[in-house]
Amino acid sequence: HLTIMSRAQRLGASLRAFLPIRRPALLSSYDYIVVGAGSAGGHLAYRLSEDPNCKVLLVEAGRQDNSPWVHVPVFYFKSIGTPGFDWMFKTDAETSGLGGRSIAWPRGKVLGGSSSLNGLLYVRGLRHDYDSWAAAGNEGWSYSEVLPHFKACEDAPFEAEERGRGGPMSVSEGSFKSELSERWSDACSEVCGVPRVRDMSIIAGDDETKGAGVAYFSNFKTPGGLRCSSALPLHEVRHQRSNLHILCNEEVQRLMLADGRVSGIVLGDQEVSAGEVLLSAGALGSPHLLLKSGIGAPAALERAGVRCQHALPGVGENLQDHLQLRPKFRVSAGTLNTQVGGLVKHAVKGGLNWIPAVMSPAGWRFGLEFLLNRTGPVSMAASQVCAFVNSGFPAPAPDLQFHFQPLSTTGTPAVYLDSFDAFTASICILRPESRGRLELQPDGSLRISPHYLSTPGDAALAVRSLEIAREVSQHPLLREIGAEEVDPPAKTDIEYARRVAETIYHPAGTCKMGPSSDPAAVVDPTLRVHGLDGLRVVDCSVMPTITSGNTHVPTVMIAEKAAQML
Repeated sequence: HLTIMSRAQRLGASLRAFLPIRRPALLSSYDYIVVGAGSAGGHLAYRLSEDPNCKVLLVEAGRQDNSPWVHVPVFYFKSIGTPGFDWMFKTDAETSGLGGRSIAWPRGKVLGGSSSLNGLLYVRGLRHDYDSWAAAGNEGWSYSEVLPHFKACEDAPFEAEERGRGGPMSVSEGSFKSELSERWSDACSEVCGVPRVRDMSIIAGDDETKGAGVAYFSNFKTPGGLRCSSALPLHEVRHQRSNLHILCNEEVQRLMLADGRVSGIVLGDQEVSAGEVLLSAGALGSPHLLLKSGIGAPAALERAGVRCQHALPGVGENLQDHLQLRPKFRVSAGTLNTQVGGLVKHAVKGGLNWIPAVMSPAGWRFGLEFLLNRTGPVSMAASQVCAFVNSGFPAPAPDLQFHFQPLSTTGTPAVYLDSFDAFTASICILRPESRGRLELQPDGSLRISPHYLSTPGDAALAVRSLEIAREVSQHPLLREIGAEEVDPPAKTDIEYARRVAETIYHPAGTCKMGPSSDPAAVVDPTLRVHGLDGLRVVDCSVMPTITSGNTHVPTVMIAEKAAQML
């Protein structure tokens, strides 16, 4: 459906990403300052600057996205866990809920934010998610009301009424499929009693299935097979829009706050004013800046040595994340472990180790396949198959999500493929009950306390999810190829789950959206910060409850809706 011209425009944007963004001569005042150029902030700045009379400053603490690790899909594993692209956050060991383990929480420190280093997986969530937001007093956020914003965001290769055309986010169908993926998909469909479908987004609002199904992941990739982060559309227009200023490698120190109004930001020793400041620094960055600016719970601010400027106890509370368990199963069929494992090992090590990778016949074959057809292992997103399934416990919608990968790894977040053939059936709790918090420390850092698996319901679901993964692996289609769990525990219980669980990198909820009657709410349904003028939060931190599945696309939708409200 894309014209030759639009394909050329997207390729031009990917190439333009490598041209330096010159530091702008900052104006004394802008109509809008967007803090954070990630999933939400990049899209928000793109939309707001469509009006040539609107002066927009986009501030990103990280570097420009001028690296192949960002744009070539499979290289997401190189940018995650690398300080030049990743904030390198870690959870607090005592409050992680994982038996005293501290785990890495990768967050993008680069133009495009985490959309420049995530797994490229397109998931909207489920009708139940948004209808629950609306039922909690957030008028305008029901599924039927946000669906037009999802459609406006995207340019997708589907004819369905639920999908959109002509938006800035390029979407493609999954380009890497295999016999093993087909076997697992059929097995999951039969064992879990859910249909195989072409597109999970089309059934997200389905009243009969409630969104349950199995499908290949769609990806946010350009027609040329490269990553379409929230920064990519900016590269398409930044040389045309003189009203848009993009400032990289510059961290905002604090907000300018006086007499109940935020009037701008402080950058180093410079103050920059704005009609409105829009915080889009993510579930960690946005509450962090609020707390550093004296906006939060008075007692918590006092412990951090910060004078309270505006009491708002919900800042940093309500932290939610998707926790994954990653059982892997040895098989007799060929997998990517043995097909590309050596190449990945050299790539992860980097430096001169690239030489044997580049010189190998497999490296040439897979590289040419990507260049000529945009298919093969180089085109891969983080996972190939998505399944929303029911645990069997009472729930209004599917409560578990599978991410199937025709490979298995050791280590996180920088990983090596195992030396034997195996697949991974990662599974996560879609709507966790557990709630964590962020706390500002006296040195200005954040204490990240997820409190994973802190409710009986989450604990039971974690154990049940492992049982379901095993049940799928015992289907005849997988037993035919010798599927056998690698290093199964002597006992599958909650203590085992705590020892092996990892984040799937979806923190949300720390600037909760809610009506003024909700004492834990930080923003109202128009995303204005309660009790302050001139300040909104526009990112995944406003989610009252985390959406079902990967959070990038719902976050872009939030930015799309915000742009239309401004």
